[in-house]
Amino acid sequence: MANKALATRQKMQFRVTPSKPRNPYAALAKNRSAGPHVKSQSAQRQAAKVALKKADPEKPEE
Repeated sequence: MANKALATRQKMQFRVTPSKPRNPYAALAKNRSAGPHVKSQSAQRQAAKVALKKADPEKPEE
């Protein structure tokens, strides 16, 4: 490398301004997993397993 000045030059950057302002509440709602208040699949599966054991405690686990 004969010319070290070329390696340290700043790269050209383009800035694009958004066409309209964004809704700050939309990003917050998306990040905190807003949605219906439902138990997760694993919680439902675990509850079903416990209910099955309560219904028939004599049956051994497979």
